[in-house]
Amino acid sequence: MNQDQQDRYARHIRLSQIGERGQQAILDASALIVGVGGLGSPAAMYLAAAGIGKLVLCDFDIVETSNLQRQIIHRDASVGENKVDSGRQTVLTLNPDCEVDVIGYQLEGDELKQTIESVDTVLDCSDNYPTRFEVNRYCVETATPLVTGAAIRLEGQIMNYQPAADSACYQCLYSHAYGNEESCELEGVLGSVVGVIGTMQAVQTLLILAGQGEEMVNRLLLFDALAMQWQSVNLPKRPSCPICGENPDHSDG
Repeated sequence: MNQDQQDRYARHIRLSQIGERGQQAILDASALIVGVGGLGSPAAMYLAAAGIGKLVLCDFDIVETSNLQRQIIHRDASVGENKVDSGRQTVLTLNPDCEVDVIGYQLEGDELKQTIESVDTVLDCSDNYPTRFEVNRYCVETATPLVTGAAIRLEGQIMNYQPAADSACYQCLYSHAYGNEESCELEGVLGSVVGVIGTMQAVQTLLILAGQGEEMVNRLLLFDALAMQWQSVNLPKRPSCPICGENPDHSDG
């Protein structure tokens, strides 16, 4: 770590839970962010500001006016741009030392698995069950830490998968995708609620990279913005889970 980096990240270094070793681990780390929307926006920005060495931003969508209420990585001038390109510009404005790769299409199958395998951690900031399940599957298969979040209306949730701790995975929570999946487009969402969850994803990611992630193993955090309350729910690993259980199914699909 050079002097400029020591000055820039001094407040991290002073934390006993991070220190110089933890900050160096962050500087050396890479993360894949799947979805550069409401969750991915604050997550990417805080990870970049914290000094993460490399971000891979993945999103196939373009910026629309209706996104600007909550997707704070994008600007009014970004409308019509690919979200990954808009996100990259903002990240580099925050921290030009952060390397940013962009993938402007939907990753699937072997390419998704290979991309996950190439990074140190994954943040699932997507908005649909099929993507969440596929990302979770490949994180388990490649033993890559995963932090997943979701938000709708005035509610949010966050959990993570940590292979080193043999923790529960996302499919331990949801055994299958629901037929009538809710969406923010139909149900609405308070923009700052999405910001809270995305920021928490960045917090968990940084702690995991710094070697301080054990407190969140096998826990699901639920946020109720209307009541201004957090609830922590124990989430034990499910032996019958088809992904991380005793007899995992590693077939495609």
